[in-house]
Amino acid sequence: MSFFGKNIKKIRGVKGLSQQAFADLFNLKRGTLGAYEEGRSEPKIETIIMIANYFSISIDHMLTAELTVNQLLRFNDELTISPDDLEREKFACVPCITPNNASEYLQYRENDQFIEDMPQLSLPINLEKEFIAYTVDSLEMTSRDEGLFPKDIVISERVPTAVIPKLNAGTMVLAITADQFILRRMYITGKKLILRADHKKIEDVTLELTQIKELWRARYVFYRRLPEIANDISSKMNALQQQMEELRKLTS
Repeated sequence: MSFFGKNIKKIRGVKGLSQQAFADLFNLKRGTLGAYEEGRSEPKIETIIMIANYFSISIDHMLTAELTVNQLLRFNDELTISPDDLEREKFACVPCITPNNASEYLQYRENDQFIEDMPQLSLPINLEKEFIAYTVDSLEMTSRDEGLFPKDIVISERVPTAVIPKLNAGTMVLAITADQFILRRMYITGKKLILRADHKKIEDVTLELTQIKELWRARYVFYRRLPEIANDISSKMNALQQQMEELRKLTS
């Protein structure tokens, strides 16, 4: 694998270009550029030549070694350093499953180009692990008006097949089969996976482990509304303040 991806990412940082702005310069898709930078695919030679010529960098330098900022500045005096953009490059781009693309994901989930073209969330999470975002579309994970509601987004980490039996009982997972997405708590009995909703009136789903195409462990949640816990804290603070006022009156 060449150093092309790392080098164009470095060029973007020094030049102060977003992925979209850089991609637009060379008529590329942002997802395609992201795949180059992450080493998931290699560009055509025509693309390499076009980018190398544009920034006055030799193809040899682009492909065989990781360029330094000082080297880039020597190659092209017009390049400028933008520390803020360099910092943002540490954010991970997470593909997001939405109601609009869910059915297509089931069909094309192994197609790298489809994954690259999905809507992406930019998040400050572990760059070395694989994540996916899922838009909640039901009330299955609610209980007594708490939990996950439609349009909340769950960020989940891929679980290798060998690790699935080691997950703790009750772990919230996104299980993907050949024809459905199931966001529930997971319990394992033998070679079967029991997926249980938080909503008490929803029946369990039992699957063979072999039916699971992908399993993702829930790690983070974006709520469409403020969680109820915020109201609980506010109420407790108000109650505490009232008690302190009463104590002051008694001691004055």
